Amino acid sequence: MRLFVWRCLAASSLLVAALAASAETRPQYGGTLRVAMHAALTSLDPAETTQPDSFARRSLTMLMFDTLVTSDENGRLQSSLATSWQATAGNQRWQIRLRHGVKFHDGTLLTAEAVVASLRAANPSWKVSADGDSVITELENADPELPSELALPRNAIVKRTDDGRTSGTGPFHVADWQPGKKLTLAAEEMYWRGRPFFDTIEIEMGRNERDQMMALESGRVDLVEVGAEQLHRVSLEGRRLASSAPVELLAFVFARDVQSPGEKLLRDALALSVDRGSIRSVLLQGAGQPAGGVLPTWISGYEFVFPVEADLPQARRECEQARSAGAWSLGYDSNDSLARLIAERIALNAKDAGLTLRPTPGATTDVRLVRIALASVDPWIALANVAGALGVAVTNRGGSVEDLYAAEEALLATQRGIPLVHLPASYAASTSLKNWAVRPDGSLNLADAWIGSSKP
Repeated sequence: MRLFVWRCLAASSLLVAALAASAETRPQYGGTLRVAMHAALTSLDPAETTQPDSFARRSLTMLMFDTLVTSDENGRLQSSLATSWQATAGNQRWQIRLRHGVKFHDGTLLTAEAVVASLRAANPSWKVSADGDSVITELENADPELPSELALPRNAIVKRTDDGRTSGTGPFHVADWQPGKKLTLAAEEMYWRGRPFFDTIEIEMGRNERDQMMALESGRVDLVEVGAEQLHRVSLEGRRLASSAPVELLAFVFARDVQSPGEKLLRDALALSVDRGSIRSVLLQGAGQPAGGVLPTWISGYEFVFPVEADLPQARRECEQARSAGAWSLGYDSNDSLARLIAERIALNAKDAGLTLRPTPGATTDVRLVRIALASVDPWIALANVAGALGVAVTNRGGSVEDLYAAEEALLATQRGIPLVHLPASYAASTSLKNWAVRPDGSLNLADAWIGSSKP
């Protein structure tokens, strides 16, 4: 009898433990997610062009607004506000059918006319029109990449009013907005995909990475950004980390085109002088990948064919052939401590080759060290995005891998930019944050996340 009782008690204990474990992993509604970020946004409009693209901006956009099309973790296109899309006339005319019954946060229905107005605001050169429950896009040139373009956060569907207010169809709406400082989002109860788990999300803006990490350690926030150079240290501290594949390009961007054969040789010499391997191993603590091309291998499939090794003897020979002094002012973001360290390291590399680089946080310089967040995992869109940042146009999109390689090689041949390193987008979170993820484009996916126990 006593053995039977003990067996019953043991079975009961196991059942209670199993139920408790199940409760820990079951999504829970309610609570507030607290996030800190470096960007200090002054507008929430995805189409606003005065603010640079960033992973933080993409993350916030996708919390408040929906796109017509989305892409999954493998880059495959999925329906969203659009249920289908079809091309005719050799990819020059696209018909996009809209989902029925979706409402903006202000209570009005999503219509083809509203989508047309939104797309025109983001893309003034597009020819778009409404046709019943569909949107028609007519292009001057064939563009098989248009559906991927529609998946970009900058093309999220927004209802804009004359007084500058915006309304979206996303899982959260704006509850309080202090431009550049703080944003509070509230759950949209009637969201068409289903109510999100959080009641609210509070975002603190303009916080450097050191302040963010201190806030995470003290329990004041649940989610922060982590610089590539901090990944090794943060992982040793046992923090919960998540990173994308390398999706940000660190590169030189020259202020103007090459003016002479001698200048071309000097830019070649600068590219050959950079010790990318040392930058990765020392300054980045092993994070990221040295970049010889614009697109990382995981997107293009061929980036490894572009040389990344420094060649000082050849750099010195090209400096001698140029028969002119290679001297440039090198600008960098004064708020980016990593950029300053890299600029100083590269200036030393250049000096060894016979070149002069003068690092300065000034805005007007001969060449700048910039971060370019790749716009998409679609290689043609990503390449066109970087080309635009360099002041070069990619006129045709779509085609074979050979076509893509030829387009990237032509872009590099302009010497408007010199790729240096590809970096991941990385984040650290408290153990209480569940079911969050990093999208392939480096933004955060928080729509299905929830707050649970602080146990791992």
